[in-house]
Amino acid sequence: MFALIQKVNDAQKKKKVVDVRSGDTVRVHQKIKEGSKERTQIFEGTVIRTDRKDSLTSRITVRKITSGVGVEKSFLLHSPLVLKIEVVKRAKVRRNYLSYLRDRTGKSSRLTGVNFDREAVNDVRDLEAEKAEAEMKAAAADEAKKKADEEAKKQAELDAKAAAVEAAHKQNA
Repeated sequence: MFALIQKVNDAQKKKKVVDVRSGDTVRVHQKIKEGSKERTQIFEGTVIRTDRKDSLTSRITVRKITSGVGVEKSFLLHSPLVLKIEVVKRAKVRRNYLSYLRDRTGKSSRLTGVNFDREAVNDVRDLEAEKAEAEMKAAAADEAKKKADEEAKKQAELDAKAAAVEAAHKQNA
């Protein structure tokens, strides 16, 4: 039973996820749906907590200060709504849950930076997924073209019928 659940969970996981740690400053690109429109919203802040790293339900909590008010948001790393996570800065911290940052503002909330290879950390391109996405886009474009051709054919038939009706009216008049 557990093996079956594990297999389903592994199928839902993303192939590669950025190695995010507590104390990192990250930029999370999230897909937002408003009615029929979709857009990407970027939330940039400090990771104050990481949970269940190897699980399907792995999660990070990101905190930022907006207009003097602290805003925290939790993101599931394997969610299809989270498009991309970019590590901007990495800091030296000695604990996983940085709840003490909630009480601090200004200079006292700064963390000591650490040098890291930004390109290597943020490179999580999944080539198979990109190929599949390109194939899906191509298939959708082909389908749209077929649909447009059918619509054009129907419109031509309607125009021909309208011309025939108009010619019949002219003969009768």
